[in-house]
Amino acid sequence: MLKYIGKRLLMLIPTMLGIALVVLIIIDLTPGDPARVLLGTNATEEQVEELREELGLNKPFLVRYWEFVKNVCQGNFGSSIMTQRPVFSEMLMRFRYTLVLVVFGTIFSTILGIPIGIYAANHTHTWKDSLAIFLSLICVSMPSFWFALLMIRFFGVKLQWLPISGIEDWKGWILPCVAMALGLMALIARQMRSDMLEVLRQDYITTARSKGLSERKVVYRHALKNAIIPVIMVIGGVFGSSLGGSLITEVIFSIPGLGQYIMTGLNNRDYPVIQSGILIISTLFAIIILIVDVVFALVDPRIRSQYTRRKKNKGGKSDDGTGKEAKKANATA
Repeated sequence: MLKYIGKRLLMLIPTMLGIALVVLIIIDLTPGDPARVLLGTNATEEQVEELREELGLNKPFLVRYWEFVKNVCQGNFGSSIMTQRPVFSEMLMRFRYTLVLVVFGTIFSTILGIPIGIYAANHTHTWKDSLAIFLSLICVSMPSFWFALLMIRFFGVKLQWLPISGIEDWKGWILPCVAMALGLMALIARQMRSDMLEVLRQDYITTARSKGLSERKVVYRHALKNAIIPVIMVIGGVFGSSLGGSLITEVIFSIPGLGQYIMTGLNNRDYPVIQSGILIISTLFAIIILIVDVVFALVDPRIRSQYTRRKKNKGGKSDDGTGKEAKKANATA
């Protein structure tokens, strides 16, 4: 297991190098000049070129790429062109807002998604199952910003129960978390339903029912343990992708998180913010996926046994039992 984790961590290095390269290529292909944005439309071409030279934007592509990678390896993510503040410290301050939004959104979607999926699987081919599938399709198909605008209109403007922007108190987190969780809840519910249906058709479930166990015990004591294992992967992927996908929710509800910070950098052509922000979020996503894989291996005994078998097979033993046959031959001789 430790060897596997070490390999995955080493694989992060070429992955992050590739992400940094792709981001820099896209930045170069995107129209816009941060020097022109910073100086305004009244600046002369000489002033713009002088600022570009000062910011290092006139350097060749490979030189800028190498300098960025070298600075990141030294722990320097650069400073914002607009605010002149260190990008890493700014993102560190905003990360807690994004983390709260993503954590509570994932928890809310998991708490609702798993029971809905189980309920739909237990009432398959009925109107209850059809209704659950229909609602899941709506939640998956509708974009999160549309849910956010609908809830702002209904709960914030019409009923005036909740604030429509800002996070002055705990009430300000309700609408953003719910808007973000609806689509994620549908993904988890659909996955839970599919896995539960597959498990309920297994022979050991039929045996448990034949022993006279109640349907509740069959579902929650026997079927759920195996059906929820693939759902863990979905929840982990949802959590990781939400770190970058929270951008729209943060902008709509005026939450000062990572998404809004990167969005502001995109609007202002703030290259250090864009490069460092995407690189940090990509690294966090890769680490979260690694943690999910480890948890998946710990939960699933079949995967855990593979690591145990590899450890036992060290020292010349193989999976097909040739090591045992060699020992028997030596004993006979």
